[in-house]
Amino acid sequence: MKATLRYLAGIAGPSGFGSNSTAEHVTQNCSQFLPSNLTALITGGTSGIGAETARVLSKRGVRVVIGARDLKKGREVRESIQKESPNAEVILLEIDLSSFCSVQRFCSEFLALNLPLNILINNAGIFSQDLEFSEDKIEMTFATNYLGHFLLTEILLDKMIETAEKTSFEGRIINVSSVIHSWVKRNGFCFTHILNGKNYNGTRAYAQSKLANILHAKEIARQLKARNARVTMNAVHPGIVKTRIINKGLITDSLFFIASKLLKSTPQGASTTCYVALSPKIEGVSGRYFTDCNESKCSRLANDELEAQKLWNNTHALLQKRLHQATI
Repeated sequence: MKATLRYLAGIAGPSGFGSNSTAEHVTQNCSQFLPSNLTALITGGTSGIGAETARVLSKRGVRVVIGARDLKKGREVRESIQKESPNAEVILLEIDLSSFCSVQRFCSEFLALNLPLNILINNAGIFSQDLEFSEDKIEMTFATNYLGHFLLTEILLDKMIETAEKTSFEGRIINVSSVIHSWVKRNGFCFTHILNGKNYNGTRAYAQSKLANILHAKEIARQLKARNARVTMNAVHPGIVKTRIINKGLITDSLFFIASKLLKSTPQGASTTCYVALSPKIEGVSGRYFTDCNESKCSRLANDELEAQKLWNNTHALLQKRLHQATI
């Protein structure tokens, strides 16, 4: 109840920021702490929270690489960013996160640029009312929101560790999750059933993918600590923001007017991602869950280290099998 009242009132938490804070607000003093030549890679940076994140990071002097499924929209975002910040460096690369082949190709193209990689923001997400399958024959929501980002992170992780060793800025990986992850119960989180869309429900599939995002962040954070790497990984809940995902069914039209009074604006929605990406206050903080720019509690299942390791093992085995088959 207290958390709800704090959210509605926009009361700041320990970080000094709260639900009303915008991405520009939470990063306005970060530039003085940032080294030059930082590079951030953002998936889903062509609309909504992703586009706002790209705009604000560019405004703070960060080189931004946008992974875009729609390059036309990507060019429009780049033009808008550079109109506001003429010196901004924005690079567009095509990616379809539901396709393992596309993710591999994207990573090859990025690595060929020979740029540093300081910040990786796994932001892209979809919501589908109807059961669909990716080209790899995996349920589309899970393939896009979780599996694609898992593979992207795996391929680029060594690059991030290498970059962090050469700079004064620790590498930061951010998974954009959702408070909706807490709707998933332990007996409703079966890896095989999720892959094949058994008893499909769009909202449940979205919640399962967002739970997987948090478990992924916690397990990679554990692995990075074991490697003594100067890279952290956290998950964030941006708040319930008026986006296309909301319009596609998480909130029905009949409830939208009432719900809109509680929804965040896009600048507010991007604030937690930008805060975790740039703030010096959370240096060394890893494997945590943030909402409204403050560390928060996730569900008991999302906090289960054994569940996180189990999910990582299942995902790693799946990818090894599928990618091996693709090379035969």
